[in-house]
Amino acid sequence: MNCRRRYCLTLVSFFGAVLLYLVVYSGTREGQPAAAANGGGRRVFPREDDASAPLFVDDDVDRGRMFFGPDEGAEEQDMFVSPKVRRQSRQRIGHYHDCRMSNCFNFSLCREGFKVYVYPVSEKISEKYSEILKALRTSRYYTSDPSQACIYVLSIDTLDRDKLSVEFVQNIQSQIDSLKWWRGGVNHVVFNLYSGTWPDYNENGLGFDIGKAMLAKASISELHYRPQFDISFPLFHKELSYRGGEPGFLTANNVPPIRKYMLVFKGKRYLTGIGSETRNSLYHINNGQDIVLLTTCKHGKGWKNLEDERCEKDNLEYDKWDYKVMLKNSTFCLVPRGRRLGSYRFLESLQAGCIPVLLSNNWVLPFSEVIDWNKAVVWADERLLLQIPSIVRSINHGDILAMRQQTQFLWDTYFSSIEKIVDTTLEILKDRVYQYMGRTSYVWNSVPGAGSILPEYSQLLADYPFYWRSLGHTVEDAFTAVIYATDRNVLPSSPVHRLIRTLSGSAYLKKILILWHTQEPLPVDTRWPVTIKVPVIQKRIQSISERILPFDEIETQAVLSLDSDVRIITDEVNFAFNVWKSFPERIVGYMARSHFWLEGRQRWGYTSKWTGDYSMVLTSAAFYHRYYGFLYTNLLPKSLHLVVNRLQNCEDILMNFLVTHIAKYPPMKLAQKKSYKEALNLETLDAVPSAFNRNGTVWLSSKHFAQRQFCINRFVEEFGYMALQRSAMRFDPLLFKDPVSIVRKRYRFIDVAS
Repeated sequence: MNCRRRYCLTLVSFFGAVLLYLVVYSGTREGQPAAAANGGGRRVFPREDDASAPLFVDDDVDRGRMFFGPDEGAEEQDMFVSPKVRRQSRQRIGHYHDCRMSNCFNFSLCREGFKVYVYPVSEKISEKYSEILKALRTSRYYTSDPSQACIYVLSIDTLDRDKLSVEFVQNIQSQIDSLKWWRGGVNHVVFNLYSGTWPDYNENGLGFDIGKAMLAKASISELHYRPQFDISFPLFHKELSYRGGEPGFLTANNVPPIRKYMLVFKGKRYLTGIGSETRNSLYHINNGQDIVLLTTCKHGKGWKNLEDERCEKDNLEYDKWDYKVMLKNSTFCLVPRGRRLGSYRFLESLQAGCIPVLLSNNWVLPFSEVIDWNKAVVWADERLLLQIPSIVRSINHGDILAMRQQTQFLWDTYFSSIEKIVDTTLEILKDRVYQYMGRTSYVWNSVPGAGSILPEYSQLLADYPFYWRSLGHTVEDAFTAVIYATDRNVLPSSPVHRLIRTLSGSAYLKKILILWHTQEPLPVDTRWPVTIKVPVIQKRIQSISERILPFDEIETQAVLSLDSDVRIITDEVNFAFNVWKSFPERIVGYMARSHFWLEGRQRWGYTSKWTGDYSMVLTSAAFYHRYYGFLYTNLLPKSLHLVVNRLQNCEDILMNFLVTHIAKYPPMKLAQKKSYKEALNLETLDAVPSAFNRNGTVWLSSKHFAQRQFCINRFVEEFGYMALQRSAMRFDPLLFKDPVSIVRKRYRFIDVAS
């Protein structure tokens, strides 16, 4: 009897334990927050010696850039929400969470080219959304005809979908449904910076169904991001410039690259709610010396009701430090998540050349589809906060220098203005639509950036002037001379004949192209002083801008641009070409000019005076890469071409703006001499018709200089900043002007000409 009783008690105990386990396990999975089991809602960090928590990705795999990378946590959900909410969050916006380009995009609409249509604005919109639409309308892809469009953008302001915001737009769904070209959202792009509201800031909280539209969204997580369909958009300040933008703060590459502080942060602490756990824990690693992490409790109207024992001290310390000074003097900048995954701190760190250390699990970084962020940021994990100091100290100086340089490249190329952000978005969409012309990751992540590489020019990187060194290629030993002529005099003693005789003495000359800017018939039966192997082709042009066109007759990468009245010798041509072969991404030539700031008039000035530096090399006698002619024709806005054609002037200044803007380097001036133009007597200009060119404007007259000064200021306005860069470098031949035998000099006649 006793044995049977003990047996029954054992059996009951066993089933009771099983039942208790099932109840607890089911409760945890169905509704209880993960933090509740840890007591008081506080998150418990994994032990630092936990073998299951990865420390870093193998250095050989991605060069030590990604610590606690996002791949390891792709399947892990947000640690601050319950499993039930996680399952609900998988039901993304609308009914098209499985949308991809293959099933939710109509490629047939893009057969006639990549064109973007913006709906007419019918209601008041925010300033920033207005600037986004302006950037779209001024883009080279814009079309005013919706029937020709490939991509459509709403004029309804969808940037701020926080219901507590003054910029929140009501009744968006009914407005969208009434659009003629909506068609369920196919081929549409919806822009959004803020979604959801207090207290959960739900990512799905747009308040309308986007259908099959692509979502260009800031602070998007891996849970809601549709790869190769949505675009992770950067979160930017309202103060961000529309065009041009402020340059990066990095002005010199110091070695070693360690600054005064190793790691800094300054921002709101958030006493409660989403985002508070991460920022509330930062004080654990703040040592107040080389790691300075400052937080303040002053956030929101009721912060005093929630303040804790650290708030008073934190607030006092917070007010002592200047944020911009911290950015400029720190090697790394902490970028923890806020209420949403994204943070303004991210772009601020990039601009400052302060390497971002990310504390925002599952955040899809801006434009991560094309940008390799492993070269510019350090990934950390919110669960392993205490290990961050040892991580940043372990990164070697070479990697720090490379990452800092990459932050400046990414900021200047893709994020420094709203116009650049919008242009980058369009270039990503274009690469998706025309995959056969899509630019590689190498192009996106190296100078000059994908926006400056037009795949319509060539599918081979070797055909561009930026990659020949990295590809191990050499520049071909041939050039095409393009002569701009306005005087139809073709007698053997004419300037054109004399110039062609000079060119024919160069072994590198492949072809001569004469561009006649005149209404008179082209010369016929002219015997040019060249060999049979060098063809001379004549063309008539209607405007001065056409002298830069990449004509089909130009088969070489090197183009020698010449005015017909320029005075140059064969040695100068050969020397200039050999220098250009080492710097094909720049303009290389002889005649230099400079710009300066007129303080009294608050505008830019133009000068031809010989000074210690220069910022332009005129195309009257200069080499440039053929690709720049293609960019001049296809990339620059029509408004700039109109300025040049109206004045019949300034095409050389515009070319210098373009090349310096793209290459980020100034032009290169060669050996100095007093004059490269036909001698002019200023007192008898009216009696010398050949002194006139470019629509009757004398190149030495005050009117000519006034026009060029106007052009500089107009170009600065269009580019958004002063693109020209000053340089004091001049290339001379070896032994130039040295008192040695002329036989020892390779370019011996340059001395005589100078």
